[in-house]
Amino acid sequence: MTTRLTIVAGPTGSGKTTTTDRIVAETGAIRLSADDAMTAAGVDLWDVEARARIEAEQRTDLGRLLADGRDVVVEWGSWTRAERDELRTIANAAAAEVDLIWLDAEPAELYERVRARGREDPPITLADLELWHTWIERPTPDETAGDVSR
Repeated sequence: MTTRLTIVAGPTGSGKTTTTDRIVAETGAIRLSADDAMTAAGVDLWDVEARARIEAEQRTDLGRLLADGRDVVVEWGSWTRAERDELRTIANAAAAEVDLIWLDAEPAELYERVRARGREDPPITLADLELWHTWIERPTPDETAGDVSR
C-alpha cells in the first residue's frame, strides 16, 4: 500500500478542519495542524512567529512520518504554490503520493463561518478576509496535474 500525504488547503473558514476530521476518521492518517498545536500550547493564533516555528517542526515530523509509511494530512492554509510544492517535495523524498484538497469560498461566506466558530481573539474581520483573498495563490490545473484524486 502506498503512503499518502493529503494537503488540505484554503483560506481561513473554508472548511479545512471539517474536511481533515473526516479524512482522519476514514483513514486513520496522522493530522498535522498548526492551529491545533498552537491552541494546545495556549499560543495566540495570531502569533506569526510561533506559527512559523510550529509549521517548521511539523515539516520535520511530516518527513519522518511519511518515511515510516504513515499517511499524513497537513491542515495548514498553504496559500502559496511554493508552500504546497515544499510539501510535495517532502512527500516525493518518501515516495508518498500526494492529494491536494483545495477548499474556497467568497470572503463574505468565510466571514460568516469564522464569526460562527468564534475561535480567534481578536476576531477576524471581513476586511481581513477580503485582503487575504487577494494574497492567495489558488491552485492551477498544471499544479494539480500530478496529484492523486481521492
